[in-house]
Amino acid sequence: MSIVRPFGVLLQCSYRRIVGRSFTIGTKMNGEPFGRKIENGEDGGRSDSKRALVAITDGSAIRQAANLLESGQVIALPTDTVYGLACSANDPVAIQKLYAIKGRHEQKPVAICVADFDDLRYWGQADHLPDALLQQLLPGAVTIVVRKSLHLDNPFLNPGIEKIGIRIPDFQFIRDVSRAFRYPIALTSANKSACQSTLNVSEFRCLWGSLGAVFDGGQLGQSEEQRAASTVIDLSEAGSYQLIRAGVAAEHTKAVVERFNFFPTDRGSDCNTNGIK
Repeated sequence: MSIVRPFGVLLQCSYRRIVGRSFTIGTKMNGEPFGRKIENGEDGGRSDSKRALVAITDGSAIRQAANLLESGQVIALPTDTVYGLACSANDPVAIQKLYAIKGRHEQKPVAICVADFDDLRYWGQADHLPDALLQQLLPGAVTIVVRKSLHLDNPFLNPGIEKIGIRIPDFQFIRDVSRAFRYPIALTSANKSACQSTLNVSEFRCLWGSLGAVFDGGQLGQSEEQRAASTVIDLSEAGSYQLIRAGVAAEHTKAVVERFNFFPTDRGSDCNTNGIK
């Protein structure tokens, strides 16, 4: 399996099982052997599994990611905020895998990722949101909460909750994957539940063995503030909004929606944001 590593250190990587332990065997650019032992349990208890670590610059990465989503796998990939775990939002089995891998309580909702405004309006009820408003927020680090449309019919996707958080990340790779996949992608942060969100793939190495592939976009940002992830705002009602999570773009988001005559409200929300990217 060909892999592009940061700085070109490793050109190829394979995994061997030797007397109960796994070793990473590769080749340095100067042709000398390279190896690093992977301790038992380092990859989430599945040290004998072959994990695909794929650079997003790989020409086949988008198609690989879409194929894995189509086959019901959970993958990890970068966004414009933090790394995320992703699967098909309309696949009941895949959603259950996602929750199991993250160790997430089934009553805590996840958001979905789409590529474009038309997708947002198809999977969510957003006719009351002007295009001009959406264009000033998206693509970007904002999750817009609206009511689900009838097309989003997976009973395991946020059961008992009539709303859905929808993301259009300002990150070309995940949007290209979404276009290639053609269906909404369930998305949550790539970390165990209650742990901090992650800015590079090594920070969630304990999950690798449970994933179909890890798509490596390198380090995401240089500041810890980026771990705050996306701003989550409930725009399900015309003329009002509720800021559910401040995230990284709260002030800009509030300023935009208020210019379009959406004003804050104290109404409750059924959207728990813990784990939404």
